[in-house]
Amino acid sequence: MMEEKNFFDKVYEVARLIPYGRVTSYGAIAKYLGAARSARMVGWAMNNSGTKDVPAHRVVNRVGVLTGKQHFDGTNLMQQLLENEGLEIQDNQIVDFQKHFWDPTKELL
Repeated sequence: MMEEKNFFDKVYEVARLIPYGRVTSYGAIAKYLGAARSARMVGWAMNNSGTKDVPAHRVVNRVGVLTGKQHFDGTNLMQQLLENEGLEIQDNQIVDFQKHFWDPTKELL
């Protein structure tokens, strides 16, 4: 019998699907997984994703603020990774957030 995946593993699976140059929110991932009130748990998963080959830099809060940046090595690594993918960041927030937003509930159904 196959072991059921835990919530963090499901979060990582969704995060790995976020396209290059796009971002999503903790809440959008939680909603997609059927746990709409678990955005904070998605954040915890991202904080613990360091060794799991997860593009955690592409997951931000609901208005595009880089709230997880303190969990990246280096002062501006999260911002640098996003800028390398063509996003513009001002004051720790993604410029034109809606233009870059990837909604797993619309993209993966």
